[in-house]
Amino acid sequence: MVPANILSMMSSPIYEHSPERDVESGYASGSSSEAGLPDVFFSKPHLKFINQQLQKLEPEEILKWCLISLPSLYQTTAFGLTGLVTVDMLSKISGPVQSQVDLIFLDTLYHFSETLSLVDRVRRRYPHLNLHVYKPQGIETTEQFEAKYGPKLWETNDELYDWVAKVEPAQRAYAELQVKAVLTGRRRSQGGKRGDLDIIEVDEAGLIKVNPLANWSFKDVQKYIQDNDVPYNELLDRGYKSVGDWHSTQPIKEGEDERAGRWKGQAKTECGIHNKRSRYAQFLQEQEEKKKAEALSQALESGLRIEA
Repeated sequence: MVPANILSMMSSPIYEHSPERDVESGYASGSSSEAGLPDVFFSKPHLKFINQQLQKLEPEEILKWCLISLPSLYQTTAFGLTGLVTVDMLSKISGPVQSQVDLIFLDTLYHFSETLSLVDRVRRRYPHLNLHVYKPQGIETTEQFEAKYGPKLWETNDELYDWVAKVEPAQRAYAELQVKAVLTGRRRSQGGKRGDLDIIEVDEAGLIKVNPLANWSFKDVQKYIQDNDVPYNELLDRGYKSVGDWHSTQPIKEGEDERAGRWKGQAKTECGIHNKRSRYAQFLQEQEEKKKAEALSQALESGLRIEA
């Protein structure tokens, strides 16, 4: 008699009998003809174990592990120093493993001209790079952006600015490119919420985020850039250490955290793409409810005027 637990396993989709099962091993694998294999998934114990192991490795070794282990791998970058180190390290990985990782760049329309110039220099230095540029949906220029949302949206409604300029374009990129994992430029030494970063993280939607240089300091990154003659943003020679949009980035003083120049004087430490997705789902719901309330108020006001 077949035990109940075996019968239960055999009745699952993975173990369902098919013509191909007669010639396959009986196990689901990448070469199996069975459909419905899960995307990349880490249980909490597995994720903890992997982080414990990767913690001991150098960034180049972490990147090699990523290339072997993570399908649909991309790099998100605003061409900061850490991201540039990652680009250079990937360009030097040789051997049978595919080392080409496409880049995703979110053009908020408010980058410094020096940042956009750097993008061109990086493309010339690494001609095989494939760069995917995403802008706010349906918008190509700053003028179009401000015609739709008004001037200085980052001051009038910073949550909405983060959504339309960064979060929505990022989510659109992940969906269109079918991204399963991304390399980021975040490091623990950057402070704030990044102080306890793991090498591997998984967000609410199952997107795997890899922080290959999490253990490095700013000096480590800067030394690599200098030793390997990697192109970098000219603003770093003028007192900037972390560069984002021109309206929310300032040079820092001696002794300040390297991201102290971002959103100076505000409690804010992240631009949105590394915040929880549920935060923006709630924000959008609140925005929608606010619009409905305003529309209802206008309708009632119009009705009162007609009666008068």
